[in-house]
Order: sequence, then structure tokens, then C-alpha cells
Amino acid sequence: MDGNNAVNIHFPFIHQSDNPIIQIMAAMLRQSFHELTVATRGRGFYEITRDVERWVAENKFKEGLLTLHLQHTSASLLIQENADPDVRRDLEAFFQRLVPDGDPLFVHTTEGADDMPAHVRTALTAVNSSVPVHGGRPVLGIWQGIYVWEHRTHPHSRRVALHFIGE
Repeated sequence: MDGNNAVNIHFPFIHQSDNPIIQIMAAMLRQSFHELTVATRGRGFYEITRDVERWVAENKFKEGLLTLHLQHTSASLLIQENADPDVRRDLEAFFQRLVPDGDPLFVHTTEGADDMPAHVRTALTAVNSSVPVHGGRPVLGIWQGIYVWEHRTHPHSRRVALHFIGE
């Protein structure tokens, strides 16, 4: 995973205000953007929790909201159990049964028998998620991890945009 392209976003019009309430809010509120690159090896789950936690810690975010957005249509972004790998295996098996590769129902086959099923899998799951940040850490349950779920059978490079707003 990569992502040395953090951008801090400031609000110059707020900082120029004479209103003391707006000045206090400007001192407390900040935004930051970052992009992770996830190299997948084909279909499966790729945990990015540690990368996300590292970015939050490095930027000393305290309280706020972190939005994650996967910039693709044939992979998903999930918060899912990270303790028992059987959960991820079972999810994959369920989706294989629900949306099998090579299903004759699909007309869109230009990129391979796994492409349209990958789009359907993405449509049934999600490409974005919001995670609160409290006390300098993303608020996740004890067994929760953040994953890129690759739906294609071949390796891909996936981009995850991270946007934080808060203090």
C-alpha cells in the first residue's frame, strides 16, 4: 500500500472572517486528503486497517469523521470481521454462488467472464464508508477491519481516497 500524497485543505475565507465564532471553528476544524494504492493479487480481501490507522495517527487527528472511497467499479470497500478468516471465505463462497463468473445472463463480457460479475458484486456491496475518529483513532469494533474486496480474478492496482474532517 502506498500513499505519500496527503493534501491539507484549508478554508481561507473562514480565516479572514472577523467573527470570533467562525475564527474558533476555523482553528478547530481541518480537512485532509490522502490516497492509498492497494496492489491486489486477484480475487480476495486485502486489509487496509493498519494503513488507515497509521495515516490518522501520523496526522494527529483527534476527533472527526473519516470518509473512505474506493475509486473502482469492480471491487468493494468493506468493514468486516478480521479475526476469523472463515468469514471472508464464506462471503466469497456466497457471492460465487450468487453471481457466478461466466453466467450466460451477462452480455458485458469484453473484459472477461469475471468482469460483469465483479460489477454486480460491487453494486451489491459498497465503495465508500464513513468511520468516526475519536481519541485519535478510527472507531472500529474489536473484530472489525477495513478491506478492499477485489472481485476480479487477475491482479489490479486499486485506489482508496481518504478524507478527514475534524480536529
